[in-house]
Amino acid sequence: MPGLFPLTLSQFTGHLPASHHGRALSDILLQIGLLGKLVSSDLRRAGLLDILGVTGQTNVQGESVKKLDEIANDTFLTVFGEADGVSAVASEEMEKPVFFQKPGADAAFLLVVDPLDGSSNTDCNMPLGTIFSVLRRRDTNRRPTEEDFFQRGVDQVAAGYLFYGSSTMLVYTTGQGVHGFTLDPGIGEYRLALEHIRMPDKGKTYAVNEGNCHKWTPGMRQYVEYLKVPDKATGRPYSGRYSGCLVADVHRLLLTGGIYLYPGETDKPQGKLRLLYEANPLGWIVEQAGGSASTGSDRILDITPKTLHQRVPLLIGSRQDVETADAFIQGRT
Repeated sequence: MPGLFPLTLSQFTGHLPASHHGRALSDILLQIGLLGKLVSSDLRRAGLLDILGVTGQTNVQGESVKKLDEIANDTFLTVFGEADGVSAVASEEMEKPVFFQKPGADAAFLLVVDPLDGSSNTDCNMPLGTIFSVLRRRDTNRRPTEEDFFQRGVDQVAAGYLFYGSSTMLVYTTGQGVHGFTLDPGIGEYRLALEHIRMPDKGKTYAVNEGNCHKWTPGMRQYVEYLKVPDKATGRPYSGRYSGCLVADVHRLLLTGGIYLYPGETDKPQGKLRLLYEANPLGWIVEQAGGSASTGSDRILDITPKTLHQRVPLLIGSRQDVETADAFIQGRT
């Protein structure tokens, strides 16, 4: 646990092993931290700067683009266009990646981002987040391509999220546990708040948009009804907690246990959430903390992406809760 003077992000990441590109990953995480400061500053003043509402455009997903979506995406491109280490950025807000002019080993990584998760919350001062994943370039002797981003979740070298709530937090993993940092506005630095986070094996809350229940498979409906039935032996009923921001809901589960569900639907069996931008980075975070992430039938981190904006069903949270949800969806209960 951190002491009276918790380590800063730069001090903590400075100990990443050199054999795992520690210096380069440390620099990338520090740039993510800078981006979090810039985005959180915009969010705090959004109502005063006329940057709420929509732009009138739609993104590659067919969704309305919020002004803050665009600002956060542009901020990512600006920060990493100037920084070393990252040769290309793929964003949920862009149809194609942006490739920087950084050939060679000094730009050995690719960055995948959801710049502003939960952007439907922007106009009502509710939680928001940023999700990121760092991938290693397959061949630094040639220019990267879009296909270089098609890597499984198990191949990530760093992943994490920024959470903009009552405080701004940066939570990440490089495969050596999950660590959380809180931005101290008094000194403008992230300070270690949560070291080696471990999820409970089972929780007492679930997060799901129940307004979509008429689209769920019978197994999914049965599972959610199961969670509501009182049974002292299994710790039921569970409490419903759904914020409309994936980062906020997963952060709660990371600390207190439980399950988040965005399943496939009868008209959209592929689900809604994106494999590269949301499921893989959060799936790795949760697994590193002792939890699980599944489609209902397959481990999220084992899926080989076929497209940049591929969608998947997502069941993520405490290990026992995900196992039970899988069993219902597969008809094994």
